[in-house]
Amino acid sequence: MSDALIDKHCAACEGGIGMLEADKITALMAQVSDWNISADGKSLQRTFRFKGFYKTMAFINAMAWIANQEGHHPDFNAGYNFCKVSWTTHDAGGLTENDFICAAKTGKLLEQ
Repeated sequence: MSDALIDKHCAACEGGIGMLEADKITALMAQVSDWNISADGKSLQRTFRFKGFYKTMAFINAMAWIANQEGHHPDFNAGYNFCKVSWTTHDAGGLTENDFICAAKTGKLLEQ
């Protein structure tokens, strides 16, 4: 199996999955370089900009499809021409590999 995040699928987490260590986060950031770690270190964040409401909503719908396929769902805030996305694993209290997998897949939407 590939080590690329885009080729992986989220692991089920039912409270038994722990947060990633700092060195693992640093290594995974190389695959999601357009994303930022939040000030508290518990989420991956990125703001996507679009030319109009329709393109914003199309992105949100595509992101929702990914989230449902992976069983892992982001927090997001959207407006006419933007969508701020935040991936975190609430059950773990911070970042897990699932967040990086979904961030990679979400970012890939714009490369299509």
